[in-house]
Amino acid sequence: MPVDRRSFLGGITATAAAALAGSSRARARDDAPPPARKANPIAVSTYSFWQFRGAPIDVEPCIDKAAACGFDGVELLHIMMQNESNAACQRIKRRAHAAGLPLIGLSTHQGFVTPDVEQRKTHIQKTMYQIELAYRLGIPTMRINTGRWGTIKSFDDFMAKKGIEPPLPGHTDEDAFPWVVDAIEKVLPRAEECGVVLGLENHWGLGRTAAGLLRIVESINSPWLQMTLDTGNFLEHSYEQIEAMAASKAGVALVQAKTYDGGGRWYKLDIDYDRVASILKHHGYRGWISLEFEGNDPADVAVPKDLALLRKAFG
Repeated sequence: MPVDRRSFLGGITATAAAALAGSSRARARDDAPPPARKANPIAVSTYSFWQFRGAPIDVEPCIDKAAACGFDGVELLHIMMQNESNAACQRIKRRAHAAGLPLIGLSTHQGFVTPDVEQRKTHIQKTMYQIELAYRLGIPTMRINTGRWGTIKSFDDFMAKKGIEPPLPGHTDEDAFPWVVDAIEKVLPRAEECGVVLGLENHWGLGRTAAGLLRIVESINSPWLQMTLDTGNFLEHSYEQIEAMAASKAGVALVQAKTYDGGGRWYKLDIDYDRVASILKHHGYRGWISLEFEGNDPADVAVPKDLALLRKAFG
């Protein structure tokens, strides 16, 4: 049908008006304040329900306990897994999914602080296996350690000395840094292949201080190596060292938040979680907080109470 000049111009005007309105809405969206920062999600480590007291309990009932308490996710302590077959891993995933809880971290142990090349190779292979285990469990980040000299055999004695132990005769910590860096570099290709971010923890050994930890992580400089920040493993200048980790460009993969209701198993720290939350928020950390209860009170009493404490601080 023929279109007269008036109808044609009217159509152009309407189209222009609509475009102008759309542009105004777009500008309004651009000028709008950013959305409010969401609270950090709070998980619980299965360690909280065991703490190396007596025979290990399996991780599966811990998932049910976490759901009953109202946590957002679960971190698995590897040593508590009583069955590591693929069928068992898929059963754990199904149980967590049914409870509405993601599996957010796998906490493992390895030791690269040794002059024994074959022993380091064994721990490298062990760590690669653990990465594959995390992959099968659908877990995105895995805690690793530097390891320690092992010159103090009793862990209770080691804790009494605040995690400080002498090197093996004829060696120094300076010898050990290249061993740890080399070992981690060897496992990183497997971490990338499996999509599992490794989090080197401030967990004694060369990682007892933020300076030692950052020396390793920042020298490797890989997106697949970040840090697991344990709030209870700095025994001097805690907040300054937490700040140093949070400020690093290497990034924090996971925060483990220690609590000590009823007194600590080895020691007790009075951690100001409002201050910790402020430090992490300032440096843009938006990831998971995983409760590690390490006190003497019954876990079924302390853990729900500590969840409320962390929700208040990190909300």
